[in-house]
Amino acid sequence: MKNIDKLIQKALELQAKGFVTRQIADELNVSRETVTWLLTRAKKEEVSSAPKDISVNWSSIGKSAFRMRHVGIAMCDMVLDTVEATESDIDLVVGIGLSGVPLASFIAEELNTELSVYHAYNEQGDESRPSGAFSRNFAGIKGKKCIIVDDVITTGNTMNDVVTHLRSSGAKPVGIAVLVDKTGSETLSEVPVHSLVRITRVD
Repeated sequence: MKNIDKLIQKALELQAKGFVTRQIADELNVSRETVTWLLTRAKKEEVSSAPKDISVNWSSIGKSAFRMRHVGIAMCDMVLDTVEATESDIDLVVGIGLSGVPLASFIAEELNTELSVYHAYNEQGDESRPSGAFSRNFAGIKGKKCIIVDDVITTGNTMNDVVTHLRSSGAKPVGIAVLVDKTGSETLSEVPVHSLVRITRVD
C-alpha cells in the first residue's frame, strides 16, 4: 500500500502543477486508466478495483549519464539485430519526448545517424486519441529508414501514432527500441519491438 500512496501523492502533485492525465501517465510510466484510478482514490471517492498495470521507475538509470549511455549501447545492440535481420540501413533515430530523447541521442551517436524528436500531445484535449508532431529543431524524417526509441510502452497508442506519422511522411520505421514493454508485443503496427524488459501477464 505504501507504493500506491506514493503514486497517488505524485499524481496529485503533477495534477496541481497543471499536468493533464496523459502527461501524468507518461511521467509515472502507467496507463491513463491507472492515473484516473489514482486521482479518484485520492479524493476518497468510491472506486472500482485497481486497473491491471505496473508502475515502472527507472530513475536509478535516468539520474546517471554514465548508466544511460550503457543502457543506450545495450539498446543499440538490439537495434543492430533488426538491421541485420531486415538488411536495412538506418538513417535516423526518433526519440519520443520527453523520456525517450536521451536514450535516442546515445543510440544515434552510437549508430552515427541523424536524430529526430517526436512530441506527443492532444490538440483537442481528447486523450483517447493521441497525436503529436516532429520537432523542426531536429532532423527531417522524409524518406528516412528509422528506429523509434522510448523508455516504456504502456498501451502502444503513442508508438502506433509515431509509426503512422512516419509512414504518412514517407519515412520507413524498421524497428522500435524501449527499456520496458508492458504490452508484451513482438510488433506494433507491423514494426518489430525490441525491449530490454518485456512484461508478460500470467493469468
